[in-house]
Amino acid sequence: MTTLNALVEKTAASGFRTVAVASAADPEVLQAVEMAMMRGIASFILVDNEELLKRLIKSRFPELESNPYISIEHADTIQEAAEKAVRFVSTGEAQVLMKGNLPTAIVLKAVLNSEYGLRTGKVLSHVAAFEVDGYNRLLFVTDAGMNIAPNLEEKAQIIRNSVAVAKACGVAVPIVAPLAAIETINPVMIPTTDAAALVVMNQRGQIKDCIVDGPLALDNAVSVKSAQHKGIVSDTAGKADILVVPSIEAGNILYKSLMYFANAKVGGIIQGARAPIVLTSRSDSAETKLYSLALAIQTSKK
Repeated sequence: MTTLNALVEKTAASGFRTVAVASAADPEVLQAVEMAMMRGIASFILVDNEELLKRLIKSRFPELESNPYISIEHADTIQEAAEKAVRFVSTGEAQVLMKGNLPTAIVLKAVLNSEYGLRTGKVLSHVAAFEVDGYNRLLFVTDAGMNIAPNLEEKAQIIRNSVAVAKACGVAVPIVAPLAAIETINPVMIPTTDAAALVVMNQRGQIKDCIVDGPLALDNAVSVKSAQHKGIVSDTAGKADILVVPSIEAGNILYKSLMYFANAKVGGIIQGARAPIVLTSRSDSAETKLYSLALAIQTSKK
């Protein structure tokens, strides 16, 4: 799979899933829902003030009105909307959770609720799938949105989360590159020592279903020519499917550089809960929301 449109097509061809949307009465959110409906990738449970939601659908999104694949659940507050949406996923009535027009903290509070939430004991991490012009496959970046400064064990769990997403997108054995500033191990540079430890954990079967190769600087993770030029002897250097950043700052910079400098297309989800979570921001385009939905739905099928 080399494009995000191919991901959408694959998701549509492999059967419906249901998405519960918390606080859905928002034009940008409903536009993404409409696009997903038109592409045939999901049905939706829209949770919000019923009167407000129906009025917005009637005036702006008539395709969603009286649609058999759309149901509406009333909620008086955004807190109640988050709780009800999470409960739909917890009970299996929906397989994906989507954040609508409400703060991320409110959604995550409901996700982590000990009574009805979606906790698994695993680290929650952000996984983004990028379509970069000139790159011959989807490129996964993690974690650019959840974990501030993950330790070694957290990085291992972040890798496991991202491997599950990559495999759901058709990457049989993902190549994982823990990124650092250099390729050699330097005891005062924690990303290099963590990368070396992650390689050993992979070799010993503690991190499965992938190949971990690092530490690698970004150029040597994505360019075979660069890796060869620097004399890096490795069958996987320059061929990374998954880039593991050392901190949230590095991830944020890489993520936004790909978007704004490379004009990359992207979809992103939160992985590690009992179901994938779509946490798009208001600044994301409808296209990005659609790709994020497809990524979440495809991951939920594995």
